[in-house]
Amino acid sequence: MPAAATATPPKPAARKTTRATRLAAKPAAKPAATLTLSSKNYSSWSLRGWLLTRFAGLAFDEVMVSPDDEDARKELLLLAPSIRVPCLRHEGVTVWNNMAIAEYLNEAFPKAGLWPADRVARAHARAVCGEMNSGFANLRSALPMNLKGHFPKHKIWTGAKPDIERIVDIWSDCLATYGGPFLFGSKRTAADAFFAPVTTRFRTYDVALPASCEAYCETILAMPEMQAWIADAKQEPEEIELLDMDF
Repeated sequence: MPAAATATPPKPAARKTTRATRLAAKPAAKPAATLTLSSKNYSSWSLRGWLLTRFAGLAFDEVMVSPDDEDARKELLLLAPSIRVPCLRHEGVTVWNNMAIAEYLNEAFPKAGLWPADRVARAHARAVCGEMNSGFANLRSALPMNLKGHFPKHKIWTGAKPDIERIVDIWSDCLATYGGPFLFGSKRTAADAFFAPVTTRFRTYDVALPASCEAYCETILAMPEMQAWIADAKQEPEEIELLDMDF
């Protein structure tokens, strides 16, 4: 007598996996980098590093140094022997000093175009960035960055005037040579990150500029990144009295 046939239970219907389902199942990826910053209202060093990292397209978490930190205040008041903010940490690498950050990001993200593609323009850009990174001490002292302040009647002391004239020369030369609206042509580069804080200083103290340089300031200040930084700066409750004088 043949054995009774055993019914095979139906297989459960395959669950359809969509891309949205897969993404929802994964925990949100954390940024692979951190960037240590001090005040957004006062720190031009922090702004440069922040812009460089944003221009490179690297996602990062901001690590803000307390306004009560003595070393941070020394740097903001130009009393520190070296500038260690901003500090970028990425995949086991720790790098500070904005020139070093720019070079590191250029190597890690070459398609971001932090430096001009042309060899001659690239050398020019590095030269003016190096000049900004290590010079203009009188400008820094006479016109401290202060995004919440506006001092239209501020008298610029004589020592700062050569620095302003040199910056105007750099901008005018770059804009005439490469056609603008950024310093090295139609795309923003590291040079625009390095000089961005100067545009805020010129606006804070109503420094008179040639038309081409005024237009450059408008271009930089209109960037979404700059608008976001300025909005954050204006929300900072802390004030550093020596950098917030009513001139």
